[in-house]
Amino acid sequence: MMTNIWILLISAVIVGFWLRGRFLARGIPQYSAAVVAQKRKAHEALVLLDVRSSAERLARSITDSMHIPLPELSDRLPELERYRDREIVCYCASGARSASAAHLLKTKGFKAANLTGGIAAWREE
Repeated sequence: MMTNIWILLISAVIVGFWLRGRFLARGIPQYSAAVVAQKRKAHEALVLLDVRSSAERLARSITDSMHIPLPELSDRLPELERYRDREIVCYCASGARSASAAHLLKTKGFKAANLTGGIAAWREE
């Protein structure tokens, strides 16, 4: 009986996170790693924003990307003001945290997008 309750609770949490991600991603462009690489190769005016922790960034990052961990993003928005005319493509490990970051940026008037699959999907060109 107790096992069934745990299974239901875990399932509810997973579904909740999935629904939250789907809600936050509405209206936010979702780019594959290949599309972002093409945009960079074409010298489109975009900024890659890494919203992972500092430890995650030390392990691996995308060349020429900015770093502002998601918990600090609200307080550090002034650092992004100079990029208001560019699209800011957010990334994390798999795409969930970056969807939250892109949503926040969009609500603050920035052009924001999400790298689907996060850095796990990225291959350095």
